[in-house]
Amino acid sequence: MAGEAITRVLVIEDERSLAEGLGYGLAEEGFVADVAYDGVDGLWRAVHEQQDVIVLPGLSGYKILKRLRAAGVWTPVLMFTAEDGEDDEADALDLGADDYLSKPFSYVVLVAHLRALLRRGAPARPAVLAADDLTLDPASRRCRRAGQELTLTAREFALLEFLLRHRDEVVSKSDILTHVWDEYFDGDLNIVEVY
Repeated sequence: MAGEAITRVLVIEDERSLAEGLGYGLAEEGFVADVAYDGVDGLWRAVHEQQDVIVLPGLSGYKILKRLRAAGVWTPVLMFTAEDGEDDEADALDLGADDYLSKPFSYVVLVAHLRALLRRGAPARPAVLAADDLTLDPASRRCRRAGQELTLTAREFALLEFLLRHRDEVVSKSDILTHVWDEYFDGDLNIVEVY
């Protein structure tokens, strides 16, 4: 074990027996598991302590996740919840979660998801995209310029989002067509210039 990197996992879960079980199981897998039994303690630890990955519960975890991302904390986050709906998963991912599991889940699958998150790392990727005084929030589908809300069509929004995600990069017309329209677009290629 000498020289081997230690992986810290912060588990934030108010259901004490589940939190303790996760902490114990993760320790058995070789992780250093920090357990917080409420969101206030968990948020403080996530912001002020070095963590490699964070595990959050669903409904109460949304607020914590939003605050983490607003504070510029980009540690990979795995959310889990008792809800088994596509909307809950989409909400979690749109708020900045990196992965999502529905309860009940297999412990083996949980550990595999955590290892996958660790392999990917934590690149900075703000939930709200910005350039100068322009902000675009993909989760709420809102765009503002100098504090004023802009009304955009779905295509305009998608184009602006693509350009903001590739800020400071040169993107080709074909890349824009593939990502904003689709790879099978067979209309007039000047549509990009029109938009």
